[in-house]
Amino acid sequence: MVLPDMGISFGWLLIIGGALILLVEVYSPGFFATVPATVLIILGILQLAGVDISNPWMGGIIGIVAAICAAAFTVWMYGKVTTNESPTTISRDSLVGMVGQVKIPVNGATISGKVVLGSTEWSARSTGNTIAAGKKVKVVSSEGVHIVVEEVV
Repeated sequence: MVLPDMGISFGWLLIIGGALILLVEVYSPGFFATVPATVLIILGILQLAGVDISNPWMGGIIGIVAAICAAAFTVWMYGKVTTNESPTTISRDSLVGMVGQVKIPVNGATISGKVVLGSTEWSARSTGNTIAAGKKVKVVSSEGVHIVVEEVV
């Protein structure tokens, strides 16, 4: 099937359309356009190979099979590409009891002190006296965006 006045076959239009949709997915991940784009490319290739996809039965069956195969392949590929790690979430309560190290001296009057817990740096204040850099501390509570610590003796 050749479109009038354009000189380009319908198969090529499907392939070009599928490629453009894949580009959208590349530049905007999560748009979930991979499956329809792959189906368009497969249908375009079949059209160029001489398969009459415009026939309702033939085109419909091939389209459905192509969609199922593309979806299965896409899910399989996403499974291979993504990590199996759960996202890290931190709640205020989960910090209590953690032990860290003072990076910038911590005092009880301000939250200008810094404490490193694991690989994360937190604004901190102490329960009383100033705690010098390099000292070990334990989180006793969490208030808003900072933690309250006491020196580990």
